[in-house]
Amino acid sequence: MDLQPSRRVLLAGAGALAFGGIAGAAHAAAEPGPLINPVVRQRADAQVFKHIDGYYYLTGSVPEYDRLIIRRSRTLAGFTDAEEVVVWRRPTEGKLGGYIWAPELHWFDGAWHMYFAAGDKDQPFRIRTYAIRCKSPDAMAGQWELLGKVETPWDTFTLDSTVFHHKGVRYFCWAQKEPGIDTNSNLYLAPLATPLTLGEAPTRLTVPTLDWEIRGFKVAEAPAVLIRNGRVFIAYSASATDDRYCLGLLTADADADLMAQGSWTKSPVPVLVSSEETRVWGPGHNSFTVDEQGRDVLVFHGRDYKAIKGDPLFDPNRHTRVQRLYYKPDGTPDFGVPAGAGEIPDRFSPADQPGAFLRVDGGAVSVGEGPLAATQLRQKAGAGGVWLEPILQPGQALRVEGGKVTVGPGDGAARFKRVKGLAGGKGVSFQAPDGGYLMHRNGAVVVGPARDARARAAATFLVS
Repeated sequence: MDLQPSRRVLLAGAGALAFGGIAGAAHAAAEPGPLINPVVRQRADAQVFKHIDGYYYLTGSVPEYDRLIIRRSRTLAGFTDAEEVVVWRRPTEGKLGGYIWAPELHWFDGAWHMYFAAGDKDQPFRIRTYAIRCKSPDAMAGQWELLGKVETPWDTFTLDSTVFHHKGVRYFCWAQKEPGIDTNSNLYLAPLATPLTLGEAPTRLTVPTLDWEIRGFKVAEAPAVLIRNGRVFIAYSASATDDRYCLGLLTADADADLMAQGSWTKSPVPVLVSSEETRVWGPGHNSFTVDEQGRDVLVFHGRDYKAIKGDPLFDPNRHTRVQRLYYKPDGTPDFGVPAGAGEIPDRFSPADQPGAFLRVDGGAVSVGEGPLAATQLRQKAGAGGVWLEPILQPGQALRVEGGKVTVGPGDGAARFKRVKGLAGGKGVSFQAPDGGYLMHRNGAVVVGPARDARARAAATFLVS
């Protein structure tokens, strides 16, 4: 159930199983525009993955908590306008008639499976995990049936299930309240024998005990699995679902026994938190996918404001967002900060200085190393060129004044013409209004002519 090894994202049903031609291509959106956040509004707990049929699939919680939905698109940007199909609605009475939360879509055993959490009509918060199945290759048009309840050792609050394959084993990872432990939910792992039953007793992966995991509620939930660089990573969400919601990370060696609790280590600090600078609050309940170029992408939800009236669960504006996922020198994911509204940010590395990036620190612009967020700039297209907007300074941009590159208001002095990279056509180069090119010189960023090969290399930036 992997994509090609170079794009290995073990989550959902992105599988290497034989899969026939897909019907109903009309469900996909028309030619999309640029990828802009939020990608889909009012869709929380977002799961996105690229299936072997070439389509991306998206599902998530709707504000009414009453139905299960799927969108399909050839591109990530296409989700914004893609048709949304309702594949199941809760009954009006009895079991599963309560809140419907956090669906996840998976393809295995020649069928689609969607896991979701549901309460009962008279007890909407009596949340348990269920599954529906579609045997048609077309998840959008096929017939879905209710399989039943997932059986775990305890009949308690259970939610946020995911499925992944590793070394020939199909694993089931989920959040549950365990009797005798004073938390709202912990994370568990077990092999999956059938879609509804475990192959052996589960392993408790983590219990929320750290300060950032217990703000408002004691929560470890929403596991999302990523296998990279010889390790298995499980991102998870912690604390209350307001601005305190955040992501933590569990890590195990890819060759370790994943069912041994000692194989896993927990990040001592959260890996993604709310950002006043980017104006995204409560980032969480993530998934992983790849973009059209095969680069890793983080999917998560977050709000555009901090203050919430009433219970945050009933605030509808947790929007689906995406941004590229990067890695630290040791091979672990670098989540950076949640990128704010607008175009997905890029990083720009000089063609002649790999490993260094355009960096913005306050009003200073340089080339070098630094925190991920300081090296991410948004290309904002407009008449006559693009602005390069630092994600930590919305509304500001790189600009040229008196031959010096600084950060200031996004006006005419901040407009660059984007051209093909001057050094061999790879990457991009940015031509300033005076005709010179943005380039680096001894760590500084200047604008000047690109008359020789050395200058052309200094003025060419590889985009990541």
